[in-house]
Amino acid sequence: MKRFSLALAMVLVLGATVLAAHAQQPAAPAAPAAPAAAPAPAAAVAPAPASKIDKGDTAWMLTSSALVLLMTAPGLALFYGGMVRQKNALGTLMQSFIIAAVISIQWVLWGYSLAFGPDKGGIVGGLEWIGLRGVGVEPFDAYSKTIPHQVFMLFQMMFAIITPALITGAFAERKKFSAFLLFTVLWATLVYDPLAHWVWGDGGWLKKLGALDFAGGTVVHISSGVSALVCAVMIGKRKGFGHQPMQPHNLPMTVMGSALLWVGWFGFNAGSALEASGLAASAFVATNTGAAAAALGWMFTEWMSRGKPTVLGAASGAVAGLVAITPASGYVGPMSSLIIGAVAGALCYAACNLKSKLGYDDSLDVVGVHAVGGTWGAFATGLFASKAVNEAGADGLFFGNPGQLWTQIVAILATYALAVVGTAVILKVVDALVGLRVTEEEEVAGLDLSQHSETAYAAGGGYGEFTAGGGSGAFAEARARTAH
Repeated sequence: MKRFSLALAMVLVLGATVLAAHAQQPAAPAAPAAPAAAPAPAAAVAPAPASKIDKGDTAWMLTSSALVLLMTAPGLALFYGGMVRQKNALGTLMQSFIIAAVISIQWVLWGYSLAFGPDKGGIVGGLEWIGLRGVGVEPFDAYSKTIPHQVFMLFQMMFAIITPALITGAFAERKKFSAFLLFTVLWATLVYDPLAHWVWGDGGWLKKLGALDFAGGTVVHISSGVSALVCAVMIGKRKGFGHQPMQPHNLPMTVMGSALLWVGWFGFNAGSALEASGLAASAFVATNTGAAAAALGWMFTEWMSRGKPTVLGAASGAVAGLVAITPASGYVGPMSSLIIGAVAGALCYAACNLKSKLGYDDSLDVVGVHAVGGTWGAFATGLFASKAVNEAGADGLFFGNPGQLWTQIVAILATYALAVVGTAVILKVVDALVGLRVTEEEEVAGLDLSQHSETAYAAGGGYGEFTAGGGSGAFAEARARTAH
């Protein structure tokens, strides 16, 4: 492990040094200037062009970038952290927290260039912007005409951060920290960055096809949800899954996390308008309506099927609605968003209950919420999209354009294919290099102690308290408790 950490640090440092040097190379010299002409009269001098940067748009986009970062840490960190057992609380929080650091560096060094750089055959961006070379403070018209290019880059960085963080809920409580780090970098580079280019990049093939994804139904939620399913199947079930109780250790933490996700999602969706405008306001309304409808849809579905509504269900329902409305938020009106959200709440509730029947261990229901919710949202965009809401979009099936639904289906299937194949290959590579799972002893002890030598709560408690014992450093179970 020490050798792995040292090698990884050396690679990052050396890579950053080389890329920084490359990025600082001066541009090619301009052609020799023509002989100076006689100075023109003062009245004939053209005025300096006005800046295209809009201060209001820029302020909104910087705020939206911060809101989307809020979704990962603390939002997702608390949402996931409260749902695991006490002995894995810190390990789960650490995954969401450290992804913000890892992807921030990956995005600056090469991720942004691959996702949004000059198009290479509609598949991926080139490396011309590696190390943010050429990504300055002037607007880049292909993406936004009124904010600095670096602000657009920052906003997209926050999407790149949260997407792999979503996957961690599927393999919670059993994956090596070293494997998690390596998987995150490889997945972001080989799955997320190309997919972002397909859908949002200038020249991306799905963008040219006309696929609509306002804020990440395919790029963020389907990709992470489907990849989560591959992880859950290939990594395997937790020890005792299906036989031992594995209740959340801190539901108030999870509810606070879901509330922060709800707030941050306004930056996620309304910020995707890339301006402080009526479209941003429309996306804001659609986002809140979809989340509220889904929270109620999940709650009432659960109430009817189990006899009582749960707090975890209401929180999960709100997140499911936020997921489902994401791709449609900039293309649908309030009534459409209400329908999308209500269906998402009931549909994702049913999907989360299927995992026990299908036999896979998706620890924190990433598949049921993000894969299913994202798929429904992308599909529903093809039904409810309206040019009356966003003339830059397209009409959906219910507004006279059945072709848009087929385009959405192509985008969904393409995302599934890339996520399944890419994730499976990456997991095989990571397993061969460092191994995917902690040992059985380490899993029983918990990731907090086995991976980070810490415990979340000084008072202890939970399903087991563990101490490192013996000269070999093995973990011994001190006692087991049955209540949280």
